[in-house]
Amino acid sequence: MKLNWFLLPVGMLFLAGCGVDVEDGSGPTPHPPDVPRDFPAVPIPADNPMTREKFELGRRLFYDRKFSADQSVSCGSCHQQANGFADGGNAVSKGFHGLTGKRNAPGLSNVAYQPFLLWEGGVESLEKQVLAPIVNPVEFNIHTDTLMMRLAMDPVYPALFEKAWGSKDVTMERITKSISAFERYLITGNSEFDKWNRSEPNTLSTEAKRGFDLFFGETADCFHCHGGFNFTDQNFHNNSNAPVYEDAGRYLLTSRDSDIGKFKTPTLRNIALTAPYMHNGSYQTLEEVIRNYNAGGKGHPNADILMRPLGLSERDISDLIQFLNSLTDTSFIRNPEFSDPFKPVATGN
Repeated sequence: MKLNWFLLPVGMLFLAGCGVDVEDGSGPTPHPPDVPRDFPAVPIPADNPMTREKFELGRRLFYDRKFSADQSVSCGSCHQQANGFADGGNAVSKGFHGLTGKRNAPGLSNVAYQPFLLWEGGVESLEKQVLAPIVNPVEFNIHTDTLMMRLAMDPVYPALFEKAWGSKDVTMERITKSISAFERYLITGNSEFDKWNRSEPNTLSTEAKRGFDLFFGETADCFHCHGGFNFTDQNFHNNSNAPVYEDAGRYLLTSRDSDIGKFKTPTLRNIALTAPYMHNGSYQTLEEVIRNYNAGGKGHPNADILMRPLGLSERDISDLIQFLNSLTDTSFIRNPEFSDPFKPVATGN
């Protein structure tokens, strides 16, 4: 069995539009994201159409350390391309002056399709999410006026803003829209699993195929939360990975006791690259994650109704890991279009 993503419930993800700035070639160049043929169109806000010039500006802003008060970190510091744009190896990230927060930096694979951002789902657009780390005292800890002044005084940015926006004026609206536009281009869907699912030449192993059957079957029961083309139901669940949660999760927004310990279901694309896992980086490996589900969790009173002992064998666990490994898209993590423009380009001998 292979999957037709359009027959799976992906809800509002199909509400997509591709606006452009101009049609006569006199202004910014329309530049829609490149998506696999079996994916829905990328949802694009009407007030932030995709252009090549905005992409280039957003890419530079994403990697610029001027965004932190001490100029030590950028968006790209915690969202690294080689790790599926997650902070590989760190349970929580270091920000301004080396300070750390309480939550794991999630990967940005296909972030354009997410209707809610942050682990508790407190932000509904990429444009608004960009502001969160800028003003956060343990992330960038910078006043927006200071940031705008730094960029306006930079010898490169005024020309880039003019190309993207028609004037050299540096504003927070243009900053947030440019970064979020860049992030909407971070589309991944060319893993070995995807190639196999599209009947293209691939190297998907027998073990991974067995893992696929387990994943989308009632035995492992993964697909109820990690379904659809992006391997997420875009919902919030308590997966009982601790008997008590120090971070109350979605409860912080709703004040409903039933939401204590609920966090957003992450995409599983490039999941092998984004360890450690969970909202707080409490699990170091995919095996630890699967064993928690196999045990039915750790007895939290708000545990999702789907949490129950699964009875997976050691081979089952291994096969599931092989399937999850097959969701790594090497072309995505090596795409030079997404790389840090501040780093020198490697050249061969």
